[in-house]
Amino acid sequence: MTSPFVMTAGRAAPLGATFVGDGVNFAVFSEHADRMVLCLFSEDGKHEVARLDLPERDGDVWHGYVSGMRPGQKYGLRAYGRYAPEEGHRFNHNKLLLDPYAKRLTGHPKWHDALMGYTVGAHDLDLSFDKRDSAPYMPRCVVEDPAFSWGRDAPPATPIQDTVIYEAHVKGLTALHPSVDLPGTFLGMASDPMLEYLTDLGITAIELLPPQAFLNDRFLVEKNLTNYWGYQTLGFFAPEPRYMHRGEIAEFQQMVARFHSAGIEVLLDVVYNHTCEGSELGPTLSFRGLDNASYYRLADNPRHFINDTGTGNTVNVDHPMVLRMVMDSLRYWVEVMHVDGFRFDLCSTLGRTDTGFDRGAAFFDAIRQDPVLTGVKLIAEPWDIGPGGYQLGAFPPPFMEWNDKYRDTVRQFWRHDPGMAPGLADRLTGSSLQFDHSGRPATSSVNLLTAHDGFTLQDVVSYNEKHNMANGEDGNDGHGENYSDNMGVEGPTQKLAVIAARARRKRNMMATLFLSQGTPMLLAGDELGNTQGGNNNAYCQDNGISWIDWAEADSDFHAFTKKMIAFRKKHPILRQKLFLHAQERAVDGRPDLFWSLADGTPISDEAWQDPGLQCICLEMRTASATPFYAATETAVFAVFNAGAAVCVTLPDPPNGQVWCCQINTAVAGTDGPCADGTISVADHSVAVLVLEPAQ
Repeated sequence: MTSPFVMTAGRAAPLGATFVGDGVNFAVFSEHADRMVLCLFSEDGKHEVARLDLPERDGDVWHGYVSGMRPGQKYGLRAYGRYAPEEGHRFNHNKLLLDPYAKRLTGHPKWHDALMGYTVGAHDLDLSFDKRDSAPYMPRCVVEDPAFSWGRDAPPATPIQDTVIYEAHVKGLTALHPSVDLPGTFLGMASDPMLEYLTDLGITAIELLPPQAFLNDRFLVEKNLTNYWGYQTLGFFAPEPRYMHRGEIAEFQQMVARFHSAGIEVLLDVVYNHTCEGSELGPTLSFRGLDNASYYRLADNPRHFINDTGTGNTVNVDHPMVLRMVMDSLRYWVEVMHVDGFRFDLCSTLGRTDTGFDRGAAFFDAIRQDPVLTGVKLIAEPWDIGPGGYQLGAFPPPFMEWNDKYRDTVRQFWRHDPGMAPGLADRLTGSSLQFDHSGRPATSSVNLLTAHDGFTLQDVVSYNEKHNMANGEDGNDGHGENYSDNMGVEGPTQKLAVIAARARRKRNMMATLFLSQGTPMLLAGDELGNTQGGNNNAYCQDNGISWIDWAEADSDFHAFTKKMIAFRKKHPILRQKLFLHAQERAVDGRPDLFWSLADGTPISDEAWQDPGLQCICLEMRTASATPFYAATETAVFAVFNAGAAVCVTLPDPPNGQVWCCQINTAVAGTDGPCADGTISVADHSVAVLVLEPAQ
C-alpha cells in the first residue's frame, strides 16, 4: 500500500494518538510484541489505505509521528509477535486492534468468527491460529483533538455531606420522555426538560451507567438482545458511540457543561476490573492482541485467565503500564471531559494482589497520591466474586462505598422480618461498624434502596419472585434473594388496599433513606413508581422493560420524594461527617444520639435483642466532637414503626421550644406542634419531628 503519509520517530509520551498541531504522534504499549503497525483508513473508514510501522521503541512503548495528519483520521493497529497461548501470548497480526487510548470509536464490532484469534470449531480451540482479516468487522479509532471551549465552566464541587446521587442510564432516563429532543443521547440527558426536572427534584449529582464505549456481547446479539447496561468496556477513553448524535466527543463535554451550569455534578460508572474480550475463547479486539500477558491476570497455566470478575478475564492493574492506562483514563475524564467523580465497578478486583485484597494495593496508592483524582468523588463497589471478594468497609479514604447491607436491612425491617431493629439502627447512623475507622467520615456509606442491578423500588413492594424470562436464560439469572414483598398480590393489582399498602411501604423506605447518616443514592425512576415488571436483571433489555415510563409517573410519590430531599437539605443533623455514638456533648450535656422505646424509656440491651422489636425512636443532635462553627441545629426526633399503631412519648423539649411533626408517612398534611408531649404514630409508618419556638 502506498500512502501520502510519512512516519518519523515521534515520542513515547503521551500514549495514544495525539494531535500536536501539524501532525499526529502515535504511541502504543506492548512489552512482548516484535513489531507494531499503524493501519490507516479512508475517510469513510471502509478501506485500509496504508500500513506504517511504528519505527521507534523506548522501553515497551512503540511510537512514531505522522506529519500533516489531521483530526478525523481513522486508524487501527496490528501487532506482530508470538502466538503461544500456553505461554500467555496471543499475537495475531491478521486482527485489526483498537488503540486502548483511542478518544473516539466509529461504532461497534460486527460479530463474525474472524474476530477470534483462533479458528472457531478447530479441534484444539484457542490453540489454533486464524488467518482471516478481522478489519471488515471492526470499528475504527478516530484521531481527535479534544479541545473544547468550556467558557466559565465551574464544577459544583458539592461537599459530600450535601450530596444526593441519582443513578441513571443515558437512554433509559430519556427514551420515553415526552419533551426531550434527541432522547437516548448525551445531549438529551442535559436537555432543558431534564435539567429542570432534576434540579426541581433536588439531586446534586447524576451517576451515569457506563458511558465509556462498550461491546454488545455475541450471545446477546444472537438472541436479538443487547448489552444495555454497558459493563463490557471496549475503550476506556472513548464515549459510547450509541449515545452521540453527531458522533462528536464534544457532545459529552457539552452535556457536562450544561449539568454544571445547573449545579449538578457528573459521576461516571467505570469498569476497569475487566474488559469486553472475555476468556481465552473471546474475541481479539484490542488488549489481548496487543499484549495478552501484560493486560490480563493469567492463571498458573497462562493459557487461561483468572476470572475474579465473572466475565472471563481480570485486568492486571499490578502491571505498571496497565495501571498507567487506568490512571491516564481517569485523569482524562476529569481534566479533559470535566467529570466530577467515578463509581468503580467491582472495585475489590482493583485492589486484588497475588495474596488477596489489599487496601494498600498499587491502584489505591496511585489514586491517593494523585493531585487530580483526590479532588473528585470516588465510590467503590466493594465486592467481586473472587476469594475474599466482599470488602464492605475495607477501602481507604477518600473512597465512599456502595452499602448493600443498608439496602438489605432497610428492606427486611419494613418487610417485618424479626430481629432487624438493631441492624436498622446501625444503618440509620452511618453503618459505623463498617466505616468508622481510619478517619473515614459517616458519608463514606453510600446508602441505597435500589440500584440498576435488582428490583426497582416499585417492584420491591410488588413482587416476591423475579420475572426474568425475557432475558432468555430461563429465569435463572439475577439475584435469588431480594428481600421483597408483594403485599399479597404478585405484580400489578386493582385492589385498593394493596395499592395503598405498597405506597406506604415505599414512603417508609424513601423516608428512611433520606433520614439516614451517609450519602443517599436514588435510582432514577424510583421516585416516579417506575417498574421493570419484576425483572431484577434487566442488563440486556434496551426497551420498555428498562426505560422509565414517564406517562405512568406516580405524582404523589414524586412529591413525597422531593419533600424528603428538601427536608434532608434543610436539616444538617441528618447529614453529618462525624459519627454519632451517644456521647455527651460539652455544649449542653446531652448525648448526640439517644434511642428510646415508644414510652420514652431507653432501649436496653435486652430490648435490642427482642426479635419482636418493631418500633424504635431516636433523637439525633450534632455529634459531640462537632466544631462550634458547625453546630447549627438543636435536634431531630424520628420514629420508625414497622408494627402496630402506638402512642410515642416525646423527649422533653428545651424551654421555649416545642416538638413539631414535619414528616408522617401515614397521613399527609399533619404538620404541627405536639403540645402534650406525645404523638400518635400509625402502624407501619415513619414520623419525624423537629424543635421549633413555642408560640
